[in-house]
Amino acid sequence: QKTQCSNSLEKGAKRMLKDITFGQYFPGESIIHRLDPRMKLILIVAYIVLLFVADGLFSLLIGAGMGVIFYALSKLPWKLVIKCIKPIMPIIIFTAVLNVFFVEGEPIFEWKFISISEKGVLTAVLMCIRIICLIAGSSLLTYTTTPIALTWGDPSAKLHTVWAFMPKRCAAFT
Repeated sequence: QKTQCSNSLEKGAKRMLKDITFGQYFPGESIIHRLDPRMKLILIVAYIVLLFVADGLFSLLIGAGMGVIFYALSKLPWKLVIKCIKPIMPIIIFTAVLNVFFVEGEPIFEWKFISISEKGVLTAVLMCIRIICLIAGSSLLTYTTTPIALTWGDPSAKLHTVWAFMPKRCAAFT
């Protein structure tokens, strides 16, 4: 009985880990895959700044459209977007509920102590779009760049050029 239960738990854990794709690299020959890792880091930071600076639905939709274009250029399967969003859906839903019920404004629905405002609904929608774009954009970086390329910034960099900037005592241990 105990081994049957542990086998069931192992299968469930393996299935869950298979569904989580964040941080995995998917090989490809797209224009996004071929970009220099340093350029990808600069672009993802700029994309994140754009999403945080965006203050309205139109500007966030422009950011989401850019994300769709980047995914299309990467030639990755679209199901990867869903797989990277799925684990954070509880956080997205929780954030939306908090915004809907606790952002004050002109009420569109009231019942006893519950009040929903138009501003709360709009804030919830904007926050959901922002979180989804942040996670999907960050995932695109790891989907199209090997971990070693992200670590070194450039896969063709020679190790000795990095050592030149290391303190002597740190270089002795490598």
